[in-house]
Amino acid sequence: MIDWNEFGFNTRAVRAGQVRTEEGEHSEPIFATSSFVFKNAAEAADRFANVSGNIYSRITNPTVRNFEQRLASLEGGERCIATSSGMAAIFTTCLGLLKAGEHIVASQSIFGPTVSLFNQVLSKLDISTSFVDLTDINSWQAAIQDNTKILFLETPSNPLIDVADIAAIAKVAHANDCLLVVDNCFCTPVLQQPLALGADIVIHSATKYLDGQGRVLGGAIVGSEQLVGGDIFSVFRSSGSTMSAFNAWVFLKGLETLDLRMQRHCDNAEALAVWLSEQAAVKQVYYPGLKNHPQHELAKQQQTRFGGIISFEVADQAAAWQIMDATQIMSITANLGDAKSTITHPATTTHGRITPEQRAAAGISDGLIRISVGLEDVEDLKNDLQNGF
Repeated sequence: MIDWNEFGFNTRAVRAGQVRTEEGEHSEPIFATSSFVFKNAAEAADRFANVSGNIYSRITNPTVRNFEQRLASLEGGERCIATSSGMAAIFTTCLGLLKAGEHIVASQSIFGPTVSLFNQVLSKLDISTSFVDLTDINSWQAAIQDNTKILFLETPSNPLIDVADIAAIAKVAHANDCLLVVDNCFCTPVLQQPLALGADIVIHSATKYLDGQGRVLGGAIVGSEQLVGGDIFSVFRSSGSTMSAFNAWVFLKGLETLDLRMQRHCDNAEALAVWLSEQAAVKQVYYPGLKNHPQHELAKQQQTRFGGIISFEVADQAAAWQIMDATQIMSITANLGDAKSTITHPATTTHGRITPEQRAAAGISDGLIRISVGLEDVEDLKNDLQNGF
């Protein structure tokens, strides 16, 4: 077996995890099968008892395993579990690591459905959550209780693109016998590797940049063999939050071009952020690549580049909707990480189900617009927004 850790990032993104069959295929095959045949009853018993080899595609599948091993290699992890969506990855992780009566400390600036998952679903299981300022290290420490087990954050955050000090928060977590879980959706392993900075678990919505073309849903959990392969896998095995073989194959194709795409996303976003900051109708631009961003220097240290997501604020909801409705190129959709630029109004979409008070605490105003900057010509994107201004 090849030790892929000896190779560079892009070589691993193209080749890691592939095991060719005796057919000698060059591209990774799609194993479109629900079940697998065993040589004899003893082999079947051994595989079910030890989860070794192929069992049933709800549990193991060669195409999915190829994606898991490739992403684990890119993130610097020992084990990866691929799930049906990013939210399934978060839910599976929480059910694997927590029990009734325990507590989460989470950033208040996270994806709206994640807030709903913590407040409305996990609360029914007697798992409570406290929300804190992402960038205030003292607030993380102050929120930890005797029953706290997980610290959870996104960095950069959604939608205000705040940057957390992963290494500092990891120290707080470990000093209090807690685990740090980091959603790395916005940066991907191209721009940021949380495990190397002290995080214990990395979460992905593979639907976003890992695919890169808005085709399929998927999620991933990456970490150590002990954590991911233990209690988290036990929940996954029984819960059915499985990634399909076809979707895994699509994600494998996405990983092949991930670095190339992320560099272009960053190029375009950096240029568009500067342009937006010069527009009279724009009150504020949120992008860590701008020198006036409060975590600009931290982002330079922690990330290789600044990412492809920009948020900016205009006067009110009416102004925001006018700008969005005037665009002809950008797609009005809540998805992100696509080759096509997308534009959304977080207060009424991605964060519309949380309370006005929660939105206010997270800094999400009615005039906030989020853009996932795609791969188009950036001058066309500027002109597209100019129509609304």
